[in-house]
Amino acid sequence: MLLETILNRVQRHKSFVYEKSAMIEKKDGPILEVTIRPRRGNRAICSGCGQARPGYDRESTLRRFEFVPLWGMAVFFLYAMRRVDCPQCGVKVEKVPWAEGKSHLTTTYQVFLARWAKLLSWKQVARAFRTSWDNVFRSVKSAVAWGLAHRSLEGIKAIGVDEVQWQKGHKYLTLVYQIDQGCKRLLWIGKDRTAKSFLGFFRMLGKERSASIRFICSDMWKAYLKVIKKKAPGAIHILDRFHIMSMLNKAIDKIRAGEAKRLKQDGHELLKHSRWCWLKRAWNLTQNQAIKLRQLLKYNLQTVRAYLLKEDFQRFWEYRRAGWAKRFLKEWCTRVMRSKLEPMKKVARTIRSHEALILNWFRAKGTMSSGVVEGFNYNVKLSMRKAYGFRTYEGAEVSLYHRLGQLPEPELTHRFC
Repeated sequence: MLLETILNRVQRHKSFVYEKSAMIEKKDGPILEVTIRPRRGNRAICSGCGQARPGYDRESTLRRFEFVPLWGMAVFFLYAMRRVDCPQCGVKVEKVPWAEGKSHLTTTYQVFLARWAKLLSWKQVARAFRTSWDNVFRSVKSAVAWGLAHRSLEGIKAIGVDEVQWQKGHKYLTLVYQIDQGCKRLLWIGKDRTAKSFLGFFRMLGKERSASIRFICSDMWKAYLKVIKKKAPGAIHILDRFHIMSMLNKAIDKIRAGEAKRLKQDGHELLKHSRWCWLKRAWNLTQNQAIKLRQLLKYNLQTVRAYLLKEDFQRFWEYRRAGWAKRFLKEWCTRVMRSKLEPMKKVARTIRSHEALILNWFRAKGTMSSGVVEGFNYNVKLSMRKAYGFRTYEGAEVSLYHRLGQLPEPELTHRFC
């Protein structure tokens, strides 16, 4: 079977013909070169307006377009580009179906590299297919641009917003996710975690789509609260249990660290190696941690009092009505303010100031949670770590959209991977 026959089967181009093929020996291995010519009588397409136009002239040299490797050998299409005399655009180079613009990579090869880049690091993809890291990056960037242009933003009912540090020096990304029951994906990335950057998401989404959002999950960052109140006043804004329990755990850990330091100065190491005894839930404790916790609960320690207050707060999530939950919250905060435990009192003040948003968890009937958001954030950090960090914001943005955006891909005649 001729190579031209195989190419016609997997990558047929209307109005063009695979004329001949040849295998060329190189130092790093053989390559296949396939010459393409236009069909007789076929008029070139203007790259500006996309209309068939009369010819002007033809380039004297053949351009090389890299195609998907076959049998471990690099494949290049060779074609002498035509120029057209367009009455609207002037003299323009023709548009060819196998590549976009001035790219020397075929569209099929770019999609091929982008698909592999979801499974491997960009460096591994470049090494496996004997290409450069820049070619892989350009392919992923092209796939992301096409996907963002063709994705649907209709039917978004629930979103979650959070920030992730992407470089040292308190450099953050604002990430917005769709967390609907049937669709969970990354929707938008903004530089920094300011109100101005978050406003960019609602400008991208538009007024009509923003008004259709029913649930929003976020943390207590003031910039996010301000923008959500302004741009989505009709949505139920939820501060769910993850962020609140995280605050309580941080308060307990601070109390434990301070008390452990004081006890050590007095010659006691009672709280040594006990950190996770206080932070884990009872059913997640190991046998040794459970025994140690039972022993520590016998002592009158500040850490013990803080731990009991935290465990008592777990009853808050068992209520079914916002009214009863509000009553419990008021009583619990009063007890904490009398406890003389400053880190816990700080948490109580924060809860009081955000009481309405916390109670929205019950108004949403527990159906929405930012646990999905934290799961996405873990994947974001994993992607960052896998790439050993990104030197540019563009690299980080392209990579995260590619891995987490569930972006559509162009349809091809043949799926190579």
